[in-house]
Amino acid sequence: MNERGLELALRKMREAGLSGAAVSSFERAWRQTASGETGLMPEAGLESAGGIPALADAASASPAPSFLDRLCVIKLNGGLGTGMGLERAKSLIRVKDGLTFLDLIAQQILWMRETHGTRGPKFLLMDSFSTSADTVSFLAKYPELASGGALDFLQNKVPKILADSLEPVEWAAAPDMEWCPPGHGDLYAALSGSGLLDQLAADGVEYLFVSNSDNLGATADPGLLAYFAGSGLSFLMEVAERTSSDRKGGHLARRMSDGRLVLREVAQCPAEDMETFQDIARHRFFNTNNLWLRVSDLRAALAEHGGSLPLPLITNSKTVDPRDPGSPKVLQLESAMGAAIECFPRAGAVLVPRTRFSPVKTTSDLLVLRSDAYVVTRDRRLELAPGCRGTPPEVVLDGDCYKLLPGLEAAFGEAAPSLCGCSRFEVHGPWLFETGVVCGGAVRFVNDGGVPARARRGTYRDVTESA
Repeated sequence: MNERGLELALRKMREAGLSGAAVSSFERAWRQTASGETGLMPEAGLESAGGIPALADAASASPAPSFLDRLCVIKLNGGLGTGMGLERAKSLIRVKDGLTFLDLIAQQILWMRETHGTRGPKFLLMDSFSTSADTVSFLAKYPELASGGALDFLQNKVPKILADSLEPVEWAAAPDMEWCPPGHGDLYAALSGSGLLDQLAADGVEYLFVSNSDNLGATADPGLLAYFAGSGLSFLMEVAERTSSDRKGGHLARRMSDGRLVLREVAQCPAEDMETFQDIARHRFFNTNNLWLRVSDLRAALAEHGGSLPLPLITNSKTVDPRDPGSPKVLQLESAMGAAIECFPRAGAVLVPRTRFSPVKTTSDLLVLRSDAYVVTRDRRLELAPGCRGTPPEVVLDGDCYKLLPGLEAAFGEAAPSLCGCSRFEVHGPWLFETGVVCGGAVRFVNDGGVPARARRGTYRDVTESA
């Protein structure tokens, strides 16, 4: 094995000031790549993950309020809203009643402390170099949120490596493009390398709840905290039932060789196994990325493995400049946070309702939340309105017009149409919606012209409105 590429990459990381845990984690991933490991999980070595308890059965008790003082809530907040045309933290997008993701998250934490009369839960964000400054500045309006300590810690960065030589790429035109995030599996090395995990333990924190900042359904449920605390588990993953729309996403399975639960992402599935990968009757559960961890067991596992966990490798093939297909081909070595489920002998999963998994990935998702189909509860959660009868409306927006946030806001302004009584809402072509548009049943707005048509205030039910 020619280790020149590894030596150059590790030197580059140390010169950039990255922690020993980050360096150790990258070295493991590089060696896996150099030895020909692909991270693939063939179907022949897996079986269905059965025996997963449901939240309704598992979380039957509420903890004493003092449990909240032993909890830290961590939100993954490294993503930019580039998919919606933004270049700032996605969590700063306005979601409901003028409130952003970060407003609602902060208010949830403060509500729990005030309601239960506790100092906890503690709160941390895992930011990226791109999101930290904006995020910390925005949250200055909640001075009590940090409880006198750090409010965030930074996700690491790793070198992109050339696909042919495995040496770190050099790209003088844009040196920042020589680096990439190592996936949210970096959580463990970032916590360890920053010293924060040891500090949390010293402060009496025994449990971590980790979730994505764009998933407002992921709150620190007291019943789940009680269940996890009493379970003796080191690691607990919240999973939900896969539907036909989830066929291409990762799933939970059990490894035959040792009986451990594993997470298999689509990038880890051999092409010949793709049909069974997408079989939602065989592989019923997907990872919501809502995870519970026991601090003492996580510290022990990290100490055993040099400050990072031996997570399965995910190799992404790209070009160094994603906008230039002619730029050098590189590999981005990544890992998934949920894959740590296989690193603990005492790991489990719990089946949660879909309401705990409502990420905002598209402007269609965002429009639903902004509409009256969702309401803000007393404890600052977003909850499906009773009038929706348990099923959110399906929203289909023309990608040419509304994929980016400026296009969405130009069409709908500050007021989304009423969708509480709507089963399906489609918009094709350019439109301008007046305040007071109420939709019921299945409604389509179609404009084949290039000039925006105006959707007048009024009620539209089971109709196609054409311009």
